[in-house]
Amino acid sequence: MANTPAQPAQPAQPEHSLKPAHVYASQRDWPAYFQVVAGKPPRETLLDALRRFDAEGLPRPDATPPLAIDLGCGEGRDTAELLRRGWKVIAIDAHPDAVRRLKARPDLTHPERLEIRERPFEGLQLPAAILVNASFALPFCPPDHFDALWAAILTALPPASRFAGQLFGDRDDWAAIPDRTHHTIDQARALLADFDIEHFQEEEDDGKDALSNPKHWHRFDVVARRKGTA
Repeated sequence: MANTPAQPAQPAQPEHSLKPAHVYASQRDWPAYFQVVAGKPPRETLLDALRRFDAEGLPRPDATPPLAIDLGCGEGRDTAELLRRGWKVIAIDAHPDAVRRLKARPDLTHPERLEIRERPFEGLQLPAAILVNASFALPFCPPDHFDALWAAILTALPPASRFAGQLFGDRDDWAAIPDRTHHTIDQARALLADFDIEHFQEEEDDGKDALSNPKHWHRFDVVARRKGTA
């Protein structure tokens, strides 16, 4: 895969000059975010990937559960869905409040199939998995560490496995925050050179963030299957 550099870091702006969405995002008020999104359904990109695995007969009832890695699992909406559907899950998040909320979910079934790791993206090592799910998480990897994280994802995914999640575009409001990783559409597609792209949807509109701050969104929703046969 071509090594696609992340967007160059931009100089930090004084907090008072930032838009409300920038202030929230730059401060990373994760407890407030987790509180607002509590109870929301799993992300559609994950559900899309799971429908494709269902069509391929995974998970198999008489076999060892396949492994999914949920990167930036947050309060656990995607992790809970994976467990419910018969997967084994390694859920990874750097924030202790995410770990606490995940463990406390009332809909968390089969905890024996769940491993939780409280880790940042920087220096992350991943085991082999059939699915890497990263719902709205990868932009929060600092640009200096994104290439290593993406390489770890590629190493973890064997042929016929899948990646599901989001990459954020260069016109997204949060691209102005120096420690975020955003991509042009060409860079996003280049990252997926080792995959057969099953779903790639560019979304751009004016809306709100999770805390109801005005925000211009620009993202790429992705479901992609690693090239080759299992």
